[in-house]
Amino acid sequence: MAIFFNCMYYLVYGFFYLFSLLPFWIIYGISDFFCFIIYQVWGYRKEIVMNNLAIAFPDKSLAERKKIAKEFYRNLIDNFIETIKLLSISPKTLNKRFTCNYSLLNEYYKAHSSVQAHLGHFFNWEYANLAFSLNSDYPVLVIYMPLVNKLFNKIFYKLRTRFNAKMIAATAFRNEFLPYSKERFCLIFVADQNAGITEKAYWSPFFGKLAPFVTGPEKSARLNNTPVFVTKIRKIKRGHYEATIELLTGEPRSLKEGEITRRMITFVETAIKEQPANYLWSHRRWKHEFDPSRHAELVI
Repeated sequence: MAIFFNCMYYLVYGFFYLFSLLPFWIIYGISDFFCFIIYQVWGYRKEIVMNNLAIAFPDKSLAERKKIAKEFYRNLIDNFIETIKLLSISPKTLNKRFTCNYSLLNEYYKAHSSVQAHLGHFFNWEYANLAFSLNSDYPVLVIYMPLVNKLFNKIFYKLRTRFNAKMIAATAFRNEFLPYSKERFCLIFVADQNAGITEKAYWSPFFGKLAPFVTGPEKSARLNNTPVFVTKIRKIKRGHYEATIELLTGEPRSLKEGEITRRMITFVETAIKEQPANYLWSHRRWKHEFDPSRHAELVI
């Protein structure tokens, strides 16, 4: 079984690596083709996307929301294609296509402080993972959710660690984080994740409707009083992104519980309104219904 897995891994990895060597103009042509198939023919998660946009932008017309959806699908497929490109992308090309001012982050490194960076599901967050590990003075620790498919999980793990980022599985956080706990680090969370267990979530209005959010990023910051940064990613043009890093709080323990998450949600909402199509609308952000009998004390 192990031999078969390894053979499949090298076969699939080799195919993706060769694909990653193609010039951008070719891979974007391929992306356009698959966008047509997935959006126009298959209609992948189209109902979920349109329902999410109706909740987030009730003031927009149906035609306006359809325009956002169409642009979103293009960004979604580009995000996947660009991620494959990371298997062979050079540091120079990555820094040309993903720009960010890391000076504020690196000032905290000089002050001998570990930090956390909270991101939303903005395209292209995979570029951000590699760019942060390439340009930050910090060793970068990225919290991720392992893929169910072990073959693709191994491939994605390899590309995400190309520039020395350390990947820590959310499902084994305590054990995998322990070796780095005494060092200075930048711990990166995609912090707008849906909480799997709603009774252990923070519930907060997100575009006016209550939704559950994971508590791990905030609890981690409060445990060690770790400064928290928030990051948004703007799409400048196709294949080019600009990230902005802002300090959310330098003293997490000075804030009441839930405040870090609430401020992060406000930050994410504002960024989404600036570029609605650059957010991951295909996940079911509001799939859990708020139940006052179970969730009332969890509202932040």
